[in-house]
Amino acid sequence: MGEINNFQLSENFNLQEFECTGEGHNHAKVDRELVEKLQELRGRLGRPILINSAFRCEERNAEVGGADESQHLTGRAVDISLHNQDISHGELKSLARGIGFKGIGLYDSFVHLDTREGSGALWDNRKNI
Repeated sequence: MGEINNFQLSENFNLQEFECTGEGHNHAKVDRELVEKLQELRGRLGRPILINSAFRCEERNAEVGGADESQHLTGRAVDISLHNQDISHGELKSLARGIGFKGIGLYDSFVHLDTREGSGALWDNRKNI
């Protein structure tokens, strides 16, 4: 992680957590609303949130098979881990909707959350339901 991005965006989130995860990359773009909603989610959960992926440059997005119009490209999305969490996908989805996340995608080991403009989007790509 780049030392240049080592500063707090909120009480529990550092800019480094939002950096592009491509090898040798340390750039980030992050939507303030996304940070605010994540901080609220963290407060309601009462435990840390592990960000697996946030901002992605076009190169990294292609490497991971991200959508051409991915919200990760704009800094409006995160994928958070559910490992060692005592909450179900359904409970997290409901909580995220209540906080105002517009995009919510469920996957086996993580949940996608975003602050897209316009109407919301919900999807379920879990294979092990």
